[in-house]
Amino acid sequence: MSRILVTGAAGFIGSHLCEELLQDESNQVIGLDAFIDFTTPIWMRKRNIGSLLHHPRFEWVDRNLLTVSWGELLAKVDIIYHLAGMPGVRSSWGPDFVQYANHNIVATQRLLEACKGYPLQRFIFASTSSVYGEKKGRVDEQASTLPLSPYGISKLTCEHLCRVYGDEGIPVVILRFFTVYGPRQRPDMAFHRFIKQMLDQQPITLYGDGTQSRDFTYVADCVKAIAAVAHANGVVGETINIGGKERASINQCIALLEQLFDQKAQIEVIGNTFGEPTSTWADVSKAELLLGYSPSVDLKTGLSMEIQYLREMYQ
Repeated sequence: MSRILVTGAAGFIGSHLCEELLQDESNQVIGLDAFIDFTTPIWMRKRNIGSLLHHPRFEWVDRNLLTVSWGELLAKVDIIYHLAGMPGVRSSWGPDFVQYANHNIVATQRLLEACKGYPLQRFIFASTSSVYGEKKGRVDEQASTLPLSPYGISKLTCEHLCRVYGDEGIPVVILRFFTVYGPRQRPDMAFHRFIKQMLDQQPITLYGDGTQSRDFTYVADCVKAIAAVAHANGVVGETINIGGKERASINQCIALLEQLFDQKAQIEVIGNTFGEPTSTWADVSKAELLLGYSPSVDLKTGLSMEIQYLREMYQ
């Protein structure tokens, strides 16, 4: 029986991960969240965990990582997935950066420090492709890290904390996610915003000229990879990219949405992109080798599932 703690369990990826982990009957999952992410309304996050709360092998803990008494929780877990944190590139500039410093950097250090006294099997940290900054072509884990935003810097700082605590014996694995999308995606993220605007017959609000491209990772593919880390061999101490099946420009994504909605989108350019690379492209050969990872959901299928979910949610 594996006892697993997931921080950020009410979030977009965290709630899907808890469901994926519970597919294995030998897992017990403790989900921790304090609903601190100001990019997502609390009612949405509560909706994310609706089905989990009635699951016999799931325990819910409503606590803030900055104040929780770790002793009582860590004594009963074997594996930690640390997904909690403050997301969002644009909102990390200006006075709100203190939230990123506290909820990403300080909270992660506090958790790692608490872990030193316990015989953990794995400590898996959710990082981001934002740590790479501007890169040409396919990027592997050896690439230099030069974040373009305060958010990216906060996540890279957490990676460095994981590395030094790893040197002290904590079995750390770092995962770098590339633009995850799908049902439960945060409302500040582009696809959620675009779909909601099309549902409401409003113009799509676009940053930049739409030529920027991303490696899009469907959430179900992503959580399969994350779940596989728990028992994979040879992963401790590694940093692993988790990318998707398909890359596309934002303009190509809008064209796909027009096709799926069978309607033309009105576009309203509302500013330039800043703090974001012009393209991302994950080399996932390490994930293939170590985790048996093989993303299977193409962009059109993934977008249609997100449309269906948001249509139901906003009704």
